[in-house]
Amino acid sequence: MIYKVKAKIIEETIGEFYRKLADGTVARQRPDGEEITAAMKRAVLTAPGVADWYEKCFCPTPLQHERRTQYDSYFTDMTTAEADGYGDIQGESLWDYMASNASIAKRAKIS
Repeated sequence: MIYKVKAKIIEETIGEFYRKLADGTVARQRPDGEEITAAMKRAVLTAPGVADWYEKCFCPTPLQHERRTQYDSYFTDMTTAEADGYGDIQGESLWDYMASNASIAKRAKIS
């Protein structure tokens, strides 16, 4: 099943999530790591601090495993709605936003 997902970003942890996505940690998670990574590359910011994306999931409860293992540490107020396919969502790239946030957090730790 494909879901349209909306969630609020936890600013304090989103840079950590990006680092785990970028270094392949998330992609190696079974059975859903590659789809999580692909979904985050498709995700966009649709309002300040809010991300939307489409994601395929086969859990009995939408994104149950994904939330438990990853998303609940980086997002709040997550909602899901069944979708007919991967749609196009207008907005700025979440991936680029997370990369920038990770870079800022890294510089702050060095200072």
